[in-house]
Amino acid sequence: MAEKDFFNMVYQVVRLIPKGRVTSYGAIAAYLGAKGSSRLVGYAMNGAHRVKPKVPAHRVVNRNGLLTGKHHFETPFQMQELLEKEKIKVKEDKIIEFKKLFWDPFTELKI
Repeated sequence: MAEKDFFNMVYQVVRLIPKGRVTSYGAIAAYLGAKGSSRLVGYAMNGAHRVKPKVPAHRVVNRNGLLTGKHHFETPFQMQELLEKEKIKVKEDKIIEFKKLFWDPFTELKI
């Protein structure tokens, strides 16, 4: 599968994450049948701001709820601000109640 096709599938999944919920790079990779490709999902998120329709990349964090992608937004605080706009609390770059807010594509989406 071409990288561009994989990125497009990642964007499709990310667009399905509801407001106020978050998922991880690894969960998306596993859902797409590429379990060891969480870094590739991260690369897709890095370029998501150039994609139409819009991709809510701020809802994708690392497996511990850390905002590891925050440096790829317009400002270092934009990712946190977007999450807080959706009532997601963040402290020291980590999502509070991450497990409660976690959206797992395997259980939320039926292929």
